[in-house]
Amino acid sequence: MAKRTSEAADLPAPKSAAKGQETARSPAIQDVDEEMGEFEDKWEDEYESEGEVVDAEAEGDDDFTPAQEDSAPPPAPTKTYLPGTAIESDEHLVPDNSVYLALHSLSYSWPCLSFDVLKDTLGSDRATFPHTSWIVTGTQAGEVPGQGSKAKDEVVIMKLGNLSKTQHDDDSDDDDEEEDDEGNDEDATLDFLTIPHIGSVNRIRAAPAPTGNSLPEPYHVATFSETGKVNIFDVRPYIDTLSGDSSKPRQKTPIHTITNHGRSEGFAVEWGKTGLLTGDIDKKIYLTTITPTGFNTSPQPYLSHTSSVEDLQWSPNESTVFASASADRTVRVWDIRAKGRKSVVSVQAHKEDVNVISWNKGVEYLLVSGGDDGELNVWDLRMFNKGQPTPVANFSWHQAPITSVEWHPTDTSVFGASGSDDQLTLWDLSVEPDEDESPNTAIVKSADGSEIPNVPPQLLFVHQGQKDTKEIHWHPQIPGMVLSTASDGFNVFKTISC
Repeated sequence: MAKRTSEAADLPAPKSAAKGQETARSPAIQDVDEEMGEFEDKWEDEYESEGEVVDAEAEGDDDFTPAQEDSAPPPAPTKTYLPGTAIESDEHLVPDNSVYLALHSLSYSWPCLSFDVLKDTLGSDRATFPHTSWIVTGTQAGEVPGQGSKAKDEVVIMKLGNLSKTQHDDDSDDDDEEEDDEGNDEDATLDFLTIPHIGSVNRIRAAPAPTGNSLPEPYHVATFSETGKVNIFDVRPYIDTLSGDSSKPRQKTPIHTITNHGRSEGFAVEWGKTGLLTGDIDKKIYLTTITPTGFNTSPQPYLSHTSSVEDLQWSPNESTVFASASADRTVRVWDIRAKGRKSVVSVQAHKEDVNVISWNKGVEYLLVSGGDDGELNVWDLRMFNKGQPTPVANFSWHQAPITSVEWHPTDTSVFGASGSDDQLTLWDLSVEPDEDESPNTAIVKSADGSEIPNVPPQLLFVHQGQKDTKEIHWHPQIPGMVLSTASDGFNVFKTISC
């Protein structure tokens, strides 16, 4: 983030007033003028006398007024803001649009602290602006002002349209104006349909879609409610209606509800080829599979954690293997074929609760975790069987609990993270640190001697501007596009870094 720049300091100094130059002429020159009568030197303004320069004000000339530019101080120079540095009372943060290819903010009537990206039929690897994105989210509605009663929660199917290219302040060249109308910088649009939901939506996830350009039928979405129930909806009719392709009836109730968690709410929901995993605050993980007759949830939970299950991830290449993160500070790996429904391997991953994990889809042995300690750890799962392994990469940049992590869908060295410190960060493990230039300290000295945070070389980008960011997702069909949700709404952006 940066304060907006000003070029005022680079403007040339204003020319002196003509009257001031006339007063500064030497007596010798004045005598010549008297002998030559009314002759006027048209190049007089460029003549420099070697005699004494007399100030017009000193001569008592009250008519001389200095130019406005002479007395107005130039605007203060802008500077790049680093999280952790102090901001003066007269300073404020503004985004530097030159580092964003696109940047949009959208809001809904209630906070939506969990969401997932829905597949669309607009194609993959899209690069042409403006973009369109489909997401599904759930509300955490509060009390209705003045009524003392809680508002009704909803599952919301959203179509985010006109995600146009961001124009920069200096985009005034004629060449830029001739580009395919990509940089129109118009406001994004938000169209939506809702489904009633009982209780706040703690977590929402969409089932994986098949390859190709078609949408699944039905298109399953699962929610974990604060009531302890897991609800499964079919959102395909809602997508078709918003697309204008159909007006088929839309079911306003879940097509299935999982009650195995009892009244224990949870935050861990993960779809995979094998089925749906859900984990609750009572340490239990249940597997629900899809059968020809409907959904079937195994009555026996997977039990090894000693505290709340916070996140779940299926292995990208082994359909029977999954990983879990827990408030007991461990990450565990499970195989549903193992007897006893116990984890096959585990590691103490953080000094405090492990909140989130993400399994790399391109490198099957890499997993990233984020915890309440504010740290991001990258693990080589092949080391889990060799005592207490250490992470292959550790980042302590965030100053508050990590709330979300996700690997880039195609670039296996890049992942994104968000934290309760209102930062969304993008990281690239392929960048190797220079030991000679990068001291292993959190604080370093700047050129003027002040203390500033030491920026890790793997830190690609820091996005700010949202309050209490809860989740981030890469758009799998729009390379480099990141979506995030926070207590004050959604951000959709694409940077020059990815």
